[in-house]
Amino acid sequence: MSKKSKTKTTPLAPRTAAPRLSPADQKRPIELPDGMWDQISKRAYQFWEERGRREGTDLGDWFDAEAEVMEEIHEARE
Repeated sequence: MSKKSKTKTTPLAPRTAAPRLSPADQKRPIELPDGMWDQISKRAYQFWEERGRREGTDLGDWFDAEAEVMEEIHEARE
């Protein structure tokens, strides 16, 4: 005969609703400072080439490039 494990379960926290955006806000793209999109794009492409042009890494390459460009901007402002 097997024993059933008596595991305590804890209730999940209630979900909070995400704020709703107006239709105008949903269509408006995020604005980046002049030239920033180009800098991120070029650096993401460099990451892609450096990593052997592997497919499926575009989002990671973009985020890495974005973090690097943002850090450069932050350092330049100090």
